[in-house]
Amino acid sequence: MARRLSPLLLSVYLPTLIVSFCNGLLLPVLPLYAKSFGVSYSLVGLVLAAEGLGTLISDVPAGLLLRRIGRKPAMLLGVGCVALSALAMTWARSLPELVAYRLLAGVGDALWGISRHAYIADVTLVRERGRVISIFGGIGRLGTFIGPAVGGTLGASLGLRAPFLLFAALAAVATLVAALFLRETDPPSARRAGEPGHLLRVLRGHYRELAAAGSAQVFAQMIRASRHIVIPVYGADVVGLDVRSLGWVLSISSAIDMSMFYPAGVIMDRFGRKYASVPSFLIQALGMALIPLSSTFSGLLLATTVLGLGNGIGSGTMMTLGADLAPKESMGEFLGLWRLVGDAGSAGGPLAVGRLADLLGLRTAAFAMSGVGLLAVLTLVFLVRETLDKS
Repeated sequence: MARRLSPLLLSVYLPTLIVSFCNGLLLPVLPLYAKSFGVSYSLVGLVLAAEGLGTLISDVPAGLLLRRIGRKPAMLLGVGCVALSALAMTWARSLPELVAYRLLAGVGDALWGISRHAYIADVTLVRERGRVISIFGGIGRLGTFIGPAVGGTLGASLGLRAPFLLFAALAAVATLVAALFLRETDPPSARRAGEPGHLLRVLRGHYRELAAAGSAQVFAQMIRASRHIVIPVYGADVVGLDVRSLGWVLSISSAIDMSMFYPAGVIMDRFGRKYASVPSFLIQALGMALIPLSSTFSGLLLATTVLGLGNGIGSGTMMTLGADLAPKESMGEFLGLWRLVGDAGSAGGPLAVGRLADLLGLRTAAFAMSGVGLLAVLTLVFLVRETLDKS
């Protein structure tokens, strides 16, 4: 395992830690920043979903581009777009501007995410992949654990725009680290131009797996993404917490989340992928159902801790499943389609929460997302095959 991890430490894990910390900075800040423009819950949900929408429309083109330019250029271009979007958000003067900059972040995230996913699949064996990817997920969770408390403190003391400036500076550092230490695993001699015809052949050859496992991923990513609007807005508007307190709630939840990443990898590699993913989304459904029952700081903290536990057990499960299913000769195209399906859920979660909150209230929206988590469980149990080949 140490030999497998060594090429990933500086090339992938360290940039991932930096960018995840940056994303954590915005968790308690972005919903309140969007709300400061005097808009409804639906439009706050649109701002949070915009990055997912940008990723959604870019996933397939990013997969095709990966075949054309390789892993390293795609990764650098992606994290560069993320840094630029964070800088641009500091001077946003209207909601449409904010949405546009978040869309740009989504484009960067598609390139950044697919290139890392393909790189990890290139350098790992199936029997070790669960642990390698769960460690990858755990490193991301470490950044998310630290980030919210720092972002909340910065937002409370220096204003809601300050965390975006720190985000932009650190994302530029992540770009430099990746440029220095990432080695290309897809040499130019092995590349072919990405063609729509080839993409259609991949889709025809794997549509059953994409439909079954993809449905599970849609529901899974919906409940995961919906946390980022439900927790801050419910905490601020119903419980009455300030941005600093929200930052601590999110960081404590992330600490529980982070602590589970390696056990998740061991479970996936020893018993099977579904032994981690099914309990993960069952526990997340319970945690989401506890949120509308809370009315104090401690009650909300309990609910978010349960959510963190569930999300931690599922660390890397969807990425591992996608890497297992991806054909070696069409890695970029398949992962582009895989991410497209998952990002539909990531974008749909905040949009659904915002709309339901406007129509029926925040409590109803949270219960609805709990139901989505149960749909993820049922789909994984009955429709998705186990991809760990123990032989």
